[in-house]
Amino acid sequence: MPRLSEVISELDALWPPERAEGWDAVGTVCGDPDAEVHRVLFAVDPVQEIADEAKELGAHLIVTHHPLYLRGTTTVAADTFKGRVVHTLIRDGIALHVAHTNADTADPGVSDALAAALDLRVERPLVPDPTDPAGRRGLGRICVLDHPETLAAFAARAAARLPATAQGIRLAGDPEALVRTVAVSGGSGDSLFGAVRAAGADAFLTADLRHHPASEATQHSPLGLVDAAHWATEWPWCEQAAAQLEAISDRLGWDLRVHVSKQVTDPWTAHHSSGAPN
Repeated sequence: MPRLSEVISELDALWPPERAEGWDAVGTVCGDPDAEVHRVLFAVDPVQEIADEAKELGAHLIVTHHPLYLRGTTTVAADTFKGRVVHTLIRDGIALHVAHTNADTADPGVSDALAAALDLRVERPLVPDPTDPAGRRGLGRICVLDHPETLAAFAARAAARLPATAQGIRLAGDPEALVRTVAVSGGSGDSLFGAVRAAGADAFLTADLRHHPASEATQHSPLGLVDAAHWATEWPWCEQAAAQLEAISDRLGWDLRVHVSKQVTDPWTAHHSSGAPN
């Protein structure tokens, strides 16, 4: 059974912390480096529900995509919700490790997992990492469909293949426009419209599209927009990352038990509408 420090060393090789954005907070949040690890849980969000799930599983390590303390804190008191997570983890001997923007740009990264969930063929990064001579790392991915389909059909594909959320899938653009080339970016992507247009994509699937950037993008070009829930676009990475750790465990003879949380931790819980506009 490996020690936590050994597992973290392998995770850092997959997602080197030095490749995270300067504003990010990645790496190990809590955990004893000498503690043994037998069971690992992957999830998007380090929230109480995930800490409780790890406790029920008997997991020794949680790996999440989102940081627990992105902007720092002055307290981990248990009467704060993040402090309660920390107390739960320490009390039950559960470590927490975060791979965020360093996992976004990895090869394979978050957007590779998103593309695979949609059965898209990845061609290249949307925003290449200039430090990667192979040209495989970077933010987002440019993908192609094996057979062109309408924007409406592509949005239906996303709705069927991504985890269900209250938001569902929103579409902007001509539903009957043909889609051949697709840009994808897990998580918030409306800062990437310039790169998407430069790549000549017919559609862009991402999350958290705000009114003004989306409105301007639809006026700027016929680019189709497919907006999914932030959590749903990043959850496929958990399965990809779990498979990567399982492969490492097999290679090193660790016999780790690796799990992916199926809990929907997207913050939105309901959606009400009088119907789509005509």
